Amino acid sequence: MTIAIVLAFVGVALMVGMSGCGSAIGVSIGGSATMGALKKKEEAFASYLILSALPGTQGLYGFAAFFVLKDVLTPEITMIQGAAILGAGIIMGLSGMISAIYQGKVCANGIAAIAGGVDVFGKTMVLAVFPELYAIIAFAVCFLIKGIIA
Repeated sequence: MTIAIVLAFVGVALMVGMSGCGSAIGVSIGGSATMGALKKKEEAFASYLILSALPGTQGLYGFAAFFVLKDVLTPEITMIQGAAILGAGIIMGLSGMISAIYQGKVCANGIAAIAGGVDVFGKTMVLAVFPELYAIIAFAVCFLIKGIIA
C-alpha cells in the first residue's frame, strides 16, 4: 500500500466522519431544543422536527463527496491525487462539522422562539441556510478537485 492511497483514505475518513459528527451534534442541539419546546407548545411539533433535521444535511454532503471522489481511490493513485483527496477531506470535514453545529444552534433558537409563541419558522429557515452555505461550497470544491485530478 502506498502513502498516496493512505492519504486519500484519511481524507475520505475526515470528509465523512467529521461532517457526520457535526450533523449528529447539530441535530442533537435541535432535538434537545424540541424536547424543551414540546412542554410549551406541543402543536408545533412539525416545525420543530423540520428545524431539528436541517443540520443533518452536512453529513449527507460528506457522504456524497466520497461518492464524487471514490473513482480515484485505486491502487494506481498518484501522490498528487492522494494529497488532493486529503485536502478535499479536510475542507469538507471541517466545513461540514462546523456549519452543522452552528446551524443546529440557529435552529434551536428558532424552536425556542416558536415555543414562546413567536411565528419565526420561515425566518429561522432562511437564517439556517447561511451556515449550510459553507458546507455546500465545500461540497462544490470536492467536485472541482475531482475535475482537476481525474
